[in-house]
Amino acid sequence: MRYMLFIIGDESRYADMSEEDQAAQLGRWSDYTKELVDAGAFVAGDGLQTSSSATTLRVENGERILTDGPFAETKEQIGGFYTIECKDLDEAIDWAAKLPSSQYGGVTEIRPVMDYGPAYDDPQTVQQGAAS
Repeated sequence: MRYMLFIIGDESRYADMSEEDQAAQLGRWSDYTKELVDAGAFVAGDGLQTSSSATTLRVENGERILTDGPFAETKEQIGGFYTIECKDLDEAIDWAAKLPSSQYGGVTEIRPVMDYGPAYDDPQTVQQGAAS
């Protein structure tokens, strides 16, 4: 089963971080990703730019309404994600507990990914179905 790990924290903690600390932090994330890959659990993952770079879209009565910045003002932001393949929720929780951000109090939301069946596993199959 696939799970999303949403990595949530206070992005302002990185603002004053030295280059050495940033490099060390990046190394911890690289090590974690390698561990996921080596275990066969890695599906996808990426870090996100700061929430100030976000654009929020709403469509009301067919009109696009764009807002610069995040949807809501919060103390914590989504900083990145991993999609992992696990046998069950307990294994996903174990992987989430190993996240570098978990070591300093960061929050991780763990959510099962919807499974639409084998017809949707191959993007080419989905594209052909849409054309029919």
